[in-house]
Amino acid sequence: MSTSSPPLPLDAEPKRPSVSARGLSAETEHLVASIPSLLIGLDDEDRVVLWNAQAEILLNCPSAAVVGRRLMEIDLPWEGERVAAGIAASHTHGDPVRIEDLFCTLPGQDPRVLGLTVHPMAENTPSPLCLILMGADITERKQLEEQLSQAQKMEAIGHLAAGIAHEISTPAQFVGDNTQFLREAFGDLQQVLAVYAQLAEAARRDGTRAAILKALDATIAEADLEYLADEVPNAIDHILNGVKRISKIVRSMKLFAHPGGEEKAPVDLNEAIESTIVITRNEWKYIAELTTAFDPALPPVPCLRGEFNQVILNLITNAAHAIADAARAGVREKGLIHISTQSHPEWAEIRIQDTGTGIPEAIRNKVFDLFFTTKEEGRGSGQGLALAHAVIVEQLGGQLTFESCEGQGTTFILRLPREEEPNPHG
Repeated sequence: MSTSSPPLPLDAEPKRPSVSARGLSAETEHLVASIPSLLIGLDDEDRVVLWNAQAEILLNCPSAAVVGRRLMEIDLPWEGERVAAGIAASHTHGDPVRIEDLFCTLPGQDPRVLGLTVHPMAENTPSPLCLILMGADITERKQLEEQLSQAQKMEAIGHLAAGIAHEISTPAQFVGDNTQFLREAFGDLQQVLAVYAQLAEAARRDGTRAAILKALDATIAEADLEYLADEVPNAIDHILNGVKRISKIVRSMKLFAHPGGEEKAPVDLNEAIESTIVITRNEWKYIAELTTAFDPALPPVPCLRGEFNQVILNLITNAAHAIADAARAGVREKGLIHISTQSHPEWAEIRIQDTGTGIPEAIRNKVFDLFFTTKEEGRGSGQGLALAHAVIVEQLGGQLTFESCEGQGTTFILRLPREEEPNPHG
């Protein structure tokens, strides 16, 4: 670490000396230098007074080139406007500010992702430090999260495949049955029409009219025209409904599997939830009723569609499993899953309520931990709620909480900002 500020131009105002120049012990300097996280200290005028070895590595800038200078006047390979906004917010509110997914691009290298926290120092401390910026390269963690999310989505799709096949096969079956019925019925109608044609021809010749009319009556009786008149329209309606159900299932699967983009885009949350309900139907239909109360006034919300769909799928599946557990325990035979949306001035709220077993008090502080699960092997990997929390809180800037009563059920509450935070680059 440098022990003095770099030479300054003659007309430059005097800069406050670095921390090391103000009497840090060699042991303290060594400790600061060895911290594996990026560590930057700023004074009350946002001048750099501390710049550790990890900051030099991640930002490719030696401490001698920055100590004594205002941070925002230094050309650094990160999103400077986001850092400036975080520093300003910390000054204003006096609270730590987290800057997620801060991109850092060094020449000739792929972009890296930093996680940075701005910590205000306590007032009246005998130190020139006013703010501490601590951060780390989280690129590999973000890549792992993405891989875990994709792996879980593929696992979920694979798990749902049998149920989806069943859901499609049911309407396809009655489409086939009714089509077969219409083919046979049309054959009978053709026979009736053929006799009618003979009758018309005979009437023109004024010949054996009585015999033909007798044959016509027999053919009508055999074809049961009255029955066909009632059932053919019903069969056609069933075919059309079956085709609509198949189309809805396929459309919902496409919407669910659609990866979306890497940037947030306006999403109709009601439609996204409805699509996920359709493809999860085989998970809950035998053990629960599922009801919805969607707010029709809810506007499109800035969101990552694919990630949001995955979160809703995880929460519906968890609700179904909790209700199944309650049924096995003899609490109730069939449960209820209720999903509602509501528009608030600043956020969109989604509630997913179940009448399952509830979450025991002793483990409520662990439910969002990665790989934590109370399910038996084969029913859960412990990734679902952890990834849901990462998506809603870290990626979308929202909130994910829950209310639970053991033995009665759980309600997960999602809140997403209705408007995206301003982009400093926009």
